[in-house]
Amino acid sequence: MIQRTIEPQLRQLAATYPVVTITGPRQSGKTTLCRNVFPDYSYVNLEAPDTRSYATEDPRGFLAAYQQGVILDEIQRAPLLLSYIQTIVDEKNIPGQYILTGSQQFEVMNTISQSLAGRTALLKLLPLSMAELSSLSPPASIDTVILKGFYPRIHDQQLNPTQVMGDYFETYVERDLRQLMAIKDLSQFERFVKVCAGRVGQLLNLQSLGNDVGISHACARSWLTILEASYIVHLLHPWHTNSSKRLIKSPKLYFYDVGLASYLLGLENENQVSRDPLRGNLFENMVVMEALKHLYNRGKRSNLYFFRDSNGNEVDLISEQGRTLAAIEIKAGSTINPDFFKGLRQFKKVVGESHTVIAGLVYGGEETQRRSDTVVQGVLDCDSLFGELLDPAM
Repeated sequence: MIQRTIEPQLRQLAATYPVVTITGPRQSGKTTLCRNVFPDYSYVNLEAPDTRSYATEDPRGFLAAYQQGVILDEIQRAPLLLSYIQTIVDEKNIPGQYILTGSQQFEVMNTISQSLAGRTALLKLLPLSMAELSSLSPPASIDTVILKGFYPRIHDQQLNPTQVMGDYFETYVERDLRQLMAIKDLSQFERFVKVCAGRVGQLLNLQSLGNDVGISHACARSWLTILEASYIVHLLHPWHTNSSKRLIKSPKLYFYDVGLASYLLGLENENQVSRDPLRGNLFENMVVMEALKHLYNRGKRSNLYFFRDSNGNEVDLISEQGRTLAAIEIKAGSTINPDFFKGLRQFKKVVGESHTVIAGLVYGGEETQRRSDTVVQGVLDCDSLFGELLDPAM
């Protein structure tokens, strides 16, 4: 059993709110987390057709059977329940009465915002973080981590990542995709996802994506929205101010799990990862997601961006904290190079005196350095750097 960092947040919110809603990718550990934190609660999986039929046809009778605390898994499969839950919590207001999970973030959030606004706390659970993974076993090589990714089953049961990711993607296409949208040519959609993997860590260009797959710009945008909604891809948006006319405005494309991106690129072993021309992009993807997990696991919203100007000067992560900006550069190299700090220096010039900048560097080595203006941290312990730069008040 892997201890999840988000557990204290879940317990705390369930002691305050009548409803707690947890969203995240399929197989990220939402069900295991909830059943571990609330072992005395009833558990209902709304993916089961007969259960879903009961909940949909007789929502009052269904909910009447679970008055002492219940986990409702995959709540997006029976969205009408939320209106009836609203009525119950307005009458009783019992903390932690309902724990809801969902794996389609936009659909769940749209329904929640209509029915349970102000009544539910919201958490996002992504696959394992580097820190959680290290508690399970000694740190593996970076290439192994990139190949395996962070879905709990792979590590908990020592499964073949290529087999697991293949099954995961096939199940996603056959099940979740059909729930979200009717796509006639599934093979074309699968090609689209693989082309997205080939653009990991790069600026999003919908026209180019569409041209490579043979679909329109509008279709590419629609399909990308589906991938976002089902926690497959994440778009990191650029940081800019109202006067930032020379800054790039397009988002960058990442995958929520670097192991899935590796699978879609056809990588099957560590040697292939080490030689792949996109290894640096995959490394960057992994670290960006680690920063996002750090925030989500502490019940925070994402305040992460990236910086790039028209001259190609870039910083991979910017965390906006009022008048303070945390700037974090990501480099896959295992030896610290003076060029690693070039983007950070340029960013400080762009910002000037308008903000205070605190800087960090995550790289592929192991040494920790505390330079006068930058904290340098190896990737396998990057969570400690995020704790210092992303949680400055803690």
